[in-house]
Parts: sequence; structure tokens; C-alpha cells
Amino acid sequence: MSSALWLLLVILVHLPDQAYTKQPNIVLIVADDLGYQDVGFRGSDILTPNLDRLAGEGVILENHVVSSICSPSRATLLTGRYPIRTGFWKGNIKPNEEFGLGLDETLLPEMLKRNGYATHGVGKWHCGMHTWEHTPPKRGFDTYFGLFLGEQGYYSHKKTGKTDFRENFYDEHG
Repeated sequence: MSSALWLLLVILVHLPDQAYTKQPNIVLIVADDLGYQDVGFRGSDILTPNLDRLAGEGVILENHVVSSICSPSRATLLTGRYPIRTGFWKGNIKPNEEFGLGLDETLLPEMLKRNGYATHGVGKWHCGMHTWEHTPPKRGFDTYFGLFLGEQGYYSHKKTGKTDFRENFYDEHG
């Protein structure tokens, strides 16, 4: 992630109180496999009226570092660090792999919570799940709805015959 994008996120979180009567809403959409011109606001024939409205009323972040695969890109977005710095240079997390974002890393949702935001994750996590501490509810999300791994069927939510779909998923301690 470029330093300019990270600076923008820090500025949004730390704007002076007098700049807004309330904190601005932050909606961050990560769309895997979306082509640059696959949205209406880029002139596409594909109709995307809700995304077009969000783009027109918000900020479009389009100059940042991503990987060609999902786990390293997500790790970079959540930490603001290059994949080589988070251990994700080797690729995607595999099922049952004992690896994830280091617990010493401070993630974007944790920083937002410290600054009074409610945080909600929807979609694919794919940043580690081998211990409860590596799952989204323990990494700064108030609620989470989605998949912990990648490469599931869009409709079945299954990988290797097992369903991976979570809604407000908590461990035995709440």
C-alpha cells in the first residue's frame, strides 16, 4: 500500500473534531477480480448504480500496492505493510495452515475502533484462522459475516466438501 493511501486513512481517522459534527463514515470495498473498467463510473456498459453513487460522493483509492493473489493483498490493506513484512510473500493461506497475520500487527479495524468507529467485516477474510486470536472478531471487527478461507463455491460456500461461512462467529468465550 502506498504511503499516500496510508496517510489518507490516517488523516480520515484523525481529522479534528471541528471539521465534522460527527466522524465521517468509512466504507472500504475490496473487489477481487474486478476489472478496472468493470464499473459504470469508469464508462463501462456494466450497470453499477450503487457503486457509481458511492464513487461520486466519496474518495476513490486507486493508487496502491496489491498482489496478484488475495491473502497478500488483504494483509497489505489491513496492516499498511508490504507482504514481505507480514510474511505473506509466499502466497495464500491454505486450509489448516498454521499461519496468519502476526498478532503483534495492529490492523486497520483495530485502529478505527480505538478512534470511536464501529467495525463490521463482510466477505472473505483469508488472513489466518488457526487460532481464535487470528479470526476477524479477535482482530478488531465488532461483527463479521463471511468466509475465513478462499476458493469456496459462490453458492455452496464449500471448500473440499466443508462449509466455511460465518456470521457473528465467536469462540467459546464469546
